[in-house]
Amino acid sequence: MHRGLGTFEGRLSTRTWVYGICIRVCADYRRKQARRREQPTTSKSTQQEGRTPERALAASETLNALDAALANLADGQRDIFVLYEIEGLSMPEVSAALGCPLFTAYARLHAARRRVRTDLVDHLKAEK
Repeated sequence: MHRGLGTFEGRLSTRTWVYGICIRVCADYRRKQARRREQPTTSKSTQQEGRTPERALAASETLNALDAALANLADGQRDIFVLYEIEGLSMPEVSAALGCPLFTAYARLHAARRRVRTDLVDHLKAEK
């Protein structure tokens, strides 16, 4: 943000501008990660009351399935899905942050939801 502060024109809200920067930085990191052949690691989580090993395993498997489903999405679909569904931005904010038309953003979100749903259903069927 500091490097791009001089280029900020004020046409977008500051929040949208920052999200756009974050998306581009994350996309660059993902591309570099593939070249470096890094493998994501799971961090140790602190035990919470009422949390059994079975529940922890199920939660971990669910998160892994969601990560895999997100990894299968195209970059544009993943960005829109994360910003809208996880970060809670409105669609006009998402389209402005990513620099795409609003209806394109809606189309990508629809395709991303369908793909994630299919991948998660396939994962559930494979568990049984």
